Amino acid sequence: MIHSGMPDVIFCPGKTTEQIISAFLNIAEKGNNVLATRADEKIFDALIRTGRLPRLKFDKIARTIILEQKTFEHSVSLLPIITGGAADLPVASEARATAEIMGHNAEIISDVGKTGMYKLVTQLKKLREANVIIVVAGMEGSLPSVVAGLVDCPVIAVPTSVGSGASFQGIAPLLTMLNSCSPGVSVVNIDNGYAAAVCAVMINKKLETAKVESVLSSHF
Repeated sequence: MIHSGMPDVIFCPGKTTEQIISAFLNIAEKGNNVLATRADEKIFDALIRTGRLPRLKFDKIARTIILEQKTFEHSVSLLPIITGGAADLPVASEARATAEIMGHNAEIISDVGKTGMYKLVTQLKKLREANVIIVVAGMEGSLPSVVAGLVDCPVIAVPTSVGSGASFQGIAPLLTMLNSCSPGVSVVNIDNGYAAAVCAVMINKKLETAKVESVLSSHF
């Protein structure tokens, strides 16, 4: 059985630095993996200054702080994370960091929106080998529908708050994705790379477990 590898998660906005440090240390003492999302360098520095967390990793783009104390068997298949533009990278990077702490191989394929569609075509072989794909996009949010029309696996769409005033801080791409006529598209909340990654990893690991069990049963 492939372990889900779910870390304990701290959502940093709305919490004081002291509250975050207290929660982080309490979780770490139990030996669990810890993932802090929407974190900044000040929080990371404060955690380092406690002297109790020497193995911390901070990803400035993803805005994540990770403490890995347990390792899990890595997935066989790759999780592609596609972005419409470079401005979507913070959300895509949060998804990648989440997938990796859960023992999953993930790769960001960046800047393949409407003006970079030729880049998407060059990645089709890789995308069609995936069990599930995450697509992160702002503006009008049509990229997940395009991707879903080219592959035969679930597509998890993540609307971002990137765009002009008419995108209404992500509401426009959210509505576009919810109204997608492409089959197999599911949508998470605005800027929620974490939720998309957890869902994708669960789907993929369930499929990998089923495949292993099928192979084992065929030998008996």
